[in-house]
Amino acid sequence: MRRTAVYNAPPVEIPYSVSSEENVISKASRENFPVASRLLPRVYRDHLLAVYGFARFVDDIGDDAAPAERLRLLDAVESDLFRLYGGGAPRLWPTQALARTIEIHSIPAEPFHRLVEANRRDQTVTRYDTFDDLLGYCELSANPIGHIVLHLFGMATPPRLALSDRVCSALQIVEHCQDVGDDYRRGRVYLPGEDLRRFGCSEDDLAGGITPARLRHVVAVQVVRAAGLLKDGAPLVASLTGFARAAVAGYIAGGHATVSALRRSDHDVLGRTIRPHRTRLLTAWLRILTAR
Repeated sequence: MRRTAVYNAPPVEIPYSVSSEENVISKASRENFPVASRLLPRVYRDHLLAVYGFARFVDDIGDDAAPAERLRLLDAVESDLFRLYGGGAPRLWPTQALARTIEIHSIPAEPFHRLVEANRRDQTVTRYDTFDDLLGYCELSANPIGHIVLHLFGMATPPRLALSDRVCSALQIVEHCQDVGDDYRRGRVYLPGEDLRRFGCSEDDLAGGITPARLRHVVAVQVVRAAGLLKDGAPLVASLTGFARAAVAGYIAGGHATVSALRRSDHDVLGRTIRPHRTRLLTAWLRILTAR
């Protein structure tokens, strides 16, 4: 990528309720896992926040921009990626923030394009009938983040990428479990339709403030699946060294802590806000880092 003028392009104004540079750190602090832990050197934290800022920006367009404008804005983001990877000057602040990270770490374009495609899909696909269908969505919405992180640390190999996919899919699934009510209000259902039918749930069960037992069973099934994916992806940590190992262990620990929080709440995802307990996250993080 050419360096000329990449960082000096005039910004494009986005007049919608999407992430700004100012609130990215605030949103990162509310995630289930440490996005850019202070255990990492500042340079890595800055790169990870640039990646998070882009992903958050694209998600917020898909969720919070005026519905009639979402596809147009997502097209604008994709055009900015093509501009950046073509050596031109990006116009949107998240792409501008990514420019140096991409250049220094030689991160390929494909994972970023998949994140945009996930939000395009959200505008037309609002239900998933099987768990395999949901995993297919995670291939676009979550797994690219793991690929980007491994490239950022210079540790992207095919075996590690495959393990990372399991971890990232698990993190996405537990987030869907936490956000059942919010997602439904946005017109989307990420709980597999076949599971809802198996336990006798209707979509009306997703609309209230009380989680009926039948819906708790559906959520519990997804939590078990997510825990299994986290276990399958756990060998990724042992394959890593240095700061990459610390960062990835933190992500997996966040997944385990969220699974624990969902189970402690008896999968009551409508009656309360479920977030991982910080002490449990830190304990899981230390356990993963010291495992042999």
